[in-house]
Amino acid sequence: MIRSDILRDIAPVIRDHLVVCNIGLPSQELHLIDDQPTNFYMLGTMGLSSSIGLGVALAQDKKVISIDGDGSVLTNFGTLPTIANNVAHNFILLIIDNGSYGSTGDQPTYAGKKTSLTAVALACGCEQVVECKAEDTKKALEDALASNKMTIIVSKCESGNIKVPVITMDPVVIRDRFMKQVKS
Repeated sequence: MIRSDILRDIAPVIRDHLVVCNIGLPSQELHLIDDQPTNFYMLGTMGLSSSIGLGVALAQDKKVISIDGDGSVLTNFGTLPTIANNVAHNFILLIIDNGSYGSTGDQPTYAGKKTSLTAVALACGCEQVVECKAEDTKKALEDALASNKMTIIVSKCESGNIKVPVITMDPVVIRDRFMKQVKS
């Protein structure tokens, strides 16, 4: 399974929750697979999906799922200790770890080599960290939602991209429709 397969598999699970999706191809894939007003697509600012998702979770009570990639988490390494020290039990961080920078040409990341993001999250003090195979991501996400505990899920998958169109929706429209969902 590649990232788009995971997104297709989890789309029915995340549909009723606030979702902040990683920059580039992950956002484009989620937009193509199941565009929802509850989805906030990152069109810039690599590495900030998890930080923005945590902020949204801390600011209100609805469940928030941040979909991030291993490359993005590695570019904002401060996000894991920040998450560990600012617990929001309505927050789930799903790291789709394909061992590559998928949006820029599949160059390998350190998570595809020696660095375990699961071990890093645990070392930072994150208490509920789950590593799973790609095909088990949906179940891990359902379990995390049912637990009502802040959870980090590291889903290990194959590298690869599908062809997707760019998101042509204006960023202001993306923001406004997402904020309407946050407030409702």
